[in-house]
Order: sequence, then structure tokens, then C-alpha cells
Amino acid sequence: MHRHLLLTLAYLFATLTVSSQSSGYPELDRMVQVWRTAQQTTFGYPASQESELAGFYQWYAASGMDVINLNNAGDPMTDDPSTLSSQLFERQVIEFFAPLYDFNLDNVWGIVTHSGTDGNNHGLYFGVNYLRNKTGMEPVLYVSDEAHYSNMRLAHLQNLDIRLVASDSMGRMIPDSLEAMLNTSRPVLMVYAMGSTFKGAIDDQQALNAVLAAHPEIPGIYRHIDAALFGGYLPFTPYRALVSRDSMQYESIAISGHKFFGIDSPCGLFICTREVYENQTDYNVPYLNSNMRMISCSRDALQPLKFWWLIQSVGFEGWSTQAKNILAQRDYLKQQLDAIGWPAWVNEYSNTVFFRRPSPEIIRKYTLAQGYDERFGGELAHVVVMQHVSQEKIDMFIADLDNSRTAESTGRRHKR
Repeated sequence: MHRHLLLTLAYLFATLTVSSQSSGYPELDRMVQVWRTAQQTTFGYPASQESELAGFYQWYAASGMDVINLNNAGDPMTDDPSTLSSQLFERQVIEFFAPLYDFNLDNVWGIVTHSGTDGNNHGLYFGVNYLRNKTGMEPVLYVSDEAHYSNMRLAHLQNLDIRLVASDSMGRMIPDSLEAMLNTSRPVLMVYAMGSTFKGAIDDQQALNAVLAAHPEIPGIYRHIDAALFGGYLPFTPYRALVSRDSMQYESIAISGHKFFGIDSPCGLFICTREVYENQTDYNVPYLNSNMRMISCSRDALQPLKFWWLIQSVGFEGWSTQAKNILAQRDYLKQQLDAIGWPAWVNEYSNTVFFRRPSPEIIRKYTLAQGYDERFGGELAHVVVMQHVSQEKIDMFIADLDNSRTAESTGRRHKR
């Protein structure tokens, strides 16, 4: 109890001592304090709360960038980028990340996206066009029933024929279920989950690819990896083969920038092969002097600059240290849950720990995401261990869990 009190006081002190500058708008200033307080114990969602962009914003204001309107409309991978754009830096971002996923720089295309969903939208759109141009046929989309809901929404948006493939208890697509669902007379558009939404499951790409390889009669296959969170940290771990194009033979991948990389607003990466890009529908736009094969016209020019800034200031070594640390803290969280006898589970390579759902008070304090699965006893919650989920905060969380159980037991005795 004494340790828990000290941790709580330390947390409150941290939230009160963060420097603040008034905006002149009381309502806005009040909400900043609310956000800063909530930031300290938001455990349930996959966003790093340790932004490393303070220097970027200082430069942004001091350089006069705040009065320059840039727009990244057009293809950043050309040799003639627009003058009032950050496409030169966007291309450098793609060329930094592409080799981490084993894309050859002579055979790669990509953009900085508006979000992970935007990356998945491009994955489906490019996949459909690629298969249609290669085979003259409409594909069938296959995705697990525990993959991120954006894939289902985007299938509806693009009017795609979709099959939801059953997953096992830990959230991984079941190869036998894919086999049973396959329509081998039409092209296959596969979406593999590299970190399912709630349980943090990774689809076994090699086993699923083996199912597809057993059917040479399939007219064409396109594999897109939805790696919003895991695609951020896995390249900086010993498990990078899980997102290696050489190992897994996929055509495109989507990664979020506002999760592991800690960019302070939604953005991401979409990377595919040049062959995929060349098999898209041409939209030559003379007034942009560009071939607009991507979905969006106007695209954010600031997010590529943030990505580029982090590459320079954090880089491979910094992200490697962060990735190692979040997996170590994941292990620590699971060990502490086991130590107090709180039912908890974690997928291999995942930074997501899911467990029996605690009280509503703890759900609110730690902003926990909630789920439900009868196979694990029904009501569940999870913690996504990001850079800000430190050992000290985990200790405070565990103490709160243990105390809540004691309080619950005391309440039941009093009722009797």
C-alpha cells in the first residue's frame, strides 16, 4: 500500500509540474490539463504518448513554416517533385523504411498516408486493380474475423466480395478455414493481420501462403499486410522476418505513424512493389504534371516532414531501444498479472496483453479497451504496452487491480 501511495503521488506530481503556456482561451487551456492527466495512464490504445517532436515544432515556428501552405498532391517517387510540397522528403522517408521490410529500392513505390486505414484502403484498391489488370477478373477478399474493422468497412466502401475467415482462440486466421472458404476460380486478395485489434494476434503467413500454393489453379494472388502497430516495432527486433517481404512474399504493407513512431496525429506508410504501382489505372493530370494513381489528391505535406525529422533524431538505434523496452515491459506486465493471479494472455511477438476485465473505475482511470470472448471467461480488457507504459506505471496498475479485488471481496462479505 505504501509503495502504491508513493507511485500515485509521483504520478500526480508529474501531471502538475508539466510546464504550460496559456493560449488565452480558458476552455482550451482547461482541456490541455485534462489531456495531460489522461495521457499519463492511457494503457488501452496503441499510441505512444512519448512524442519526440518538440524540436520539430520549435523549428517549424522559428523558420516561418507556419505561413507556408504545402501540398503533396502527386507522386513522390518521381524525379520531378512539386516545388511547394515536401515530396522530396516523403521519398526519402519511403526509401528509409522500404529496406526494413526487404523491399528493393529498384522495385518500390510508396506514400505517407493519412492513417493506417488510408494505407489499408490503398492496399485493397491497388490489389483489386493489380489482379483485375493481370487476370481480367474481379477478386475475392479474404480477411480474418479478428482483423481491424477498417478492412471490413473498406470492403463495403469499395463494393468488394469479402469472406471473413474464422480465427482461433488467440485471434489468428485458421488455415483450414481459409482452405474451406477458397473460391479457386477467382483471384485471391488476401489481407493478413500483423497484430489483430484486441488480442494482438499475428496471422501465420507461411501456413496461409501454403494453403494458397496448394491451388495453382487460382488465377492470381495479391497479399496485403495490415501492420499498423506491429509493422512499426518488429523491424527493430530479432523478429523482423515476420514483416520481411523476402520471407513472406507479400505485395504491399500499411504501417501507422501515430502508434509506435509517436507522431502526434494520424498518419502512416503505404509501401508496395513498383510492379503493383505500374498495374494501376492511369490518371494523368496535366495541371499537376503527374500520374495520380493514388486514391487521395491533396495529401498532407507536414507528416512526411515529421517522419523525416524522427528518422534523423531517433533513427534505427533509438527505435531499436524502444522496441526492446516495450517487449520487456510487456513481459513484466504479464509476470505481475500472473503474480496476483489475474487471468491474462499474450500472443507471441505481441505488445498487447489481454486479461479478465477489471472494475469500471480501473477501466476509466487507465483508458482500457474492452472485448468479449466466452473462451476466456467473457468480459475482457487489454493493455497495449507502448513507450510510456513504464515499470512504475505497471506497478501502480497492478496495485490498483489487486486493491480492487480486495475491495470487491470485502463488499460481498458485507452484503452477506
